[in-house]
Amino acid sequence: MSFAWWAVGIAALCLFLVAYYPTVSKTPALTQFMEEAPEWVKAFVGESAEDYTSPAGFLNGELFFMMAPMLFIIFTVSRGSAAVAGEEGKGTLDLLLANPIPRWRVVLEKAAAMAVSSICLGAVLWSALAAGAAAFGMDIGLGNLAAACLSCLLLGLFFGALALALGSLTGRRGQAVGIAAAFAVATFFLYSLSEVVRGLKPWSRLSPFYYYLAAEPLKRGLNGIHTLVLLASALALTALSAYLFERRDILV
Repeated sequence: MSFAWWAVGIAALCLFLVAYYPTVSKTPALTQFMEEAPEWVKAFVGESAEDYTSPAGFLNGELFFMMAPMLFIIFTVSRGSAAVAGEEGKGTLDLLLANPIPRWRVVLEKAAAMAVSSICLGAVLWSALAAGAAAFGMDIGLGNLAAACLSCLLLGLFFGALALALGSLTGRRGQAVGIAAAFAVATFFLYSLSEVVRGLKPWSRLSPFYYYLAAEPLKRGLNGIHTLVLLASALALTALSAYLFERRDILV
């Protein structure tokens, strides 16, 4: 039931934003306003600052720069932290481990369940935007839209795998959520501020948000290297989770 509410909420958000776009597209003064805005304001709007009234600019500014990744990170971190540490905190993990299955398999199956539910949510995001674009006359390529949704999904899976690894290490869901959330906020600000603070520019590649946003997938499609970095990082953290959980005494 939880996933159903997530799907309904994201679909409703997408349809609302796309339905609002025709009004924005008829207000060219918004583009001028964004062009004249201070640099620090542009840094927190994203690439859409150049042309806010274009379909790609509008969706980047209103959805893909902050709101969509935030929702996917919340979704995956909640599931990644609950996969091992959540059950350990509730005292149900010992019942699961009483079955004749190795610990690494438990972790990998939990990670696979998180990935499948996230992929389904990504499909909902793309479907709602595609349907809304067709209904309200938003001229945007479905391929680039899929690229943006996939990049957002991979970013979420990275942070979900990070929460899974932290939960496997500590056995405490609260710590896993807190550290993963703090890392997400810190790296978001690192990437955003690197556009206006020259000293941060060399460090922007340390942020997962760089590999999500810098290649502008909604305008240019997928960047193979950036996609591979996010995917490989998520897989490496999942493998690390299995390794850590195999070697730790559980708290129940």
